[in-house]
Amino acid sequence: MTMHRRDVLAGALALGALLLVRPRVRAQEGSLTPFVGDHGGQIYNYRLPAEPSLDGLPGVLWTGAAAPEVILVEFFDYNCPYCRAASGDLQALLARTPGLRLGLVNNPVLGPGSVQAAKIQQAVLRNHGPAKALAFHERVFAGHGAVDGPSALAVVPGLGLDARAVGAAGDLPQVGDVVKRQAHLAAALGFSATPSFMIDGIGVLGYPGPRAMARAVAAIRQCDRLACA
Repeated sequence: MTMHRRDVLAGALALGALLLVRPRVRAQEGSLTPFVGDHGGQIYNYRLPAEPSLDGLPGVLWTGAAAPEVILVEFFDYNCPYCRAASGDLQALLARTPGLRLGLVNNPVLGPGSVQAAKIQQAVLRNHGPAKALAFHERVFAGHGAVDGPSALAVVPGLGLDARAVGAAGDLPQVGDVVKRQAHLAAALGFSATPSFMIDGIGVLGYPGPRAMARAVAAIRQCDRLACA
């Protein structure tokens, strides 16, 4: 993905198109369940009108249990510091939680660089499969500083992939369309914060922290709520 002024402009236009999508789902007044994050504050959560199936959504990066008991979906942005913090925590949670499956969905709302990085991720997933795409995801979040097309492509050779080929694939219109569809779903669900999560038909705005997330997964398994009475 060679970055010229026209590419930056195209990224900005693509981002503008995403931001113009108005959420069709409004979070109800007050949280569905009292859910306190690791920082001690309330984490806003609400019942989605109907849990959307991700079966028809292209480009979801899945990891974890093949036959899940609990499915957690994160909507993230590669320039979101809380998403960066959540990345390692969620992988650790998967490792110690049999029956948990995690879906990763792009919601690149923090600038053109986020859109560019999402396209690179999708190019890796499309052409090289979920294992390479997950390795890309983790390595991008293990880095420092702002993320854009060039910095995302800089990760690719370390995966044993051809950066030039991956960049060309990231420029394909169909790859951009996948990123737009993912962002459209995030907007439709009312996910105005990054990260946001979908679990068992519940929307969660923001990252509650590793301990609170682990408790929520356990509670969903036990009582279908983020916290059991």
